[in-house]
Amino acid sequence: MIFAPNTAISKSTATLLITVQAGFLLLLWIFSPFVFFPSASETLQAFISLWNEGLATELVTSLTLNLEAIGVATIISLLIAYSYTIPFCRPLVSFISKLRFLSLVGLTFFFTLATKDGHMLKLDLLAFSIIVFFVTSMVDVIANIPQKELDLARTLRMKPWRVVFEVVVLGQADKAFDVLRQNSAIGWMALTMVEGMSRSEGGIGALLMTQNKHFHLSSVLAIQLTIMLLGLAQDYGIGVMRNMFCPYANLKKVS
Repeated sequence: MIFAPNTAISKSTATLLITVQAGFLLLLWIFSPFVFFPSASETLQAFISLWNEGLATELVTSLTLNLEAIGVATIISLLIAYSYTIPFCRPLVSFISKLRFLSLVGLTFFFTLATKDGHMLKLDLLAFSIIVFFVTSMVDVIANIPQKELDLARTLRMKPWRVVFEVVVLGQADKAFDVLRQNSAIGWMALTMVEGMSRSEGGIGALLMTQNKHFHLSSVLAIQLTIMLLGLAQDYGIGVMRNMFCPYANLKKVS
């Protein structure tokens, strides 16, 4: 049953599979024969050492910056994406989505000219890296709204802006949360580079760059795992918010 493609499984079976596979990977790591890869005990010792040296402070700094960037990027991205409903704005919105192919390294100089503050520089770079992908995903959601939903709203004699609010904004709110979950992870990926370029406030990214520079592989792995756990917690939190504000989304799946 669990090896047959496209087969639905119960929640308890899925939980069991996750537990077994996670346990297998953990045992494989503990008893790994690869000497070039940090062992579980070395990684744990490195984490304890980093924690005693102030890792918690660096985590708070990075988490605050990341959440601030996500908040700014979400507001700006949704405003840009919703403007896609206006024909005049579509070329500009499409152009903004194409900016995802640009490298942050090449844009650092221009962002530096716009602001002299180290925190604002990191915030701008991090928000930009999220916005271009967020807009791309959200525009795809809006472009794929079934025509019958728009026609139904017009049949109910809703005015154009009311249609946008009811069908595009409220009607796609659950998908907006899904897009947020997908693209907020980009913030953690770009965080190390952004904090590595501007180390005025420290942060886990700057710490990771320092440990990587000195080839402290166990510390690098400990920091990477910490970032992953923070990212998973953030993803879970966004999922809880989605279920709280859009409980109807789960009803669509059941039906």
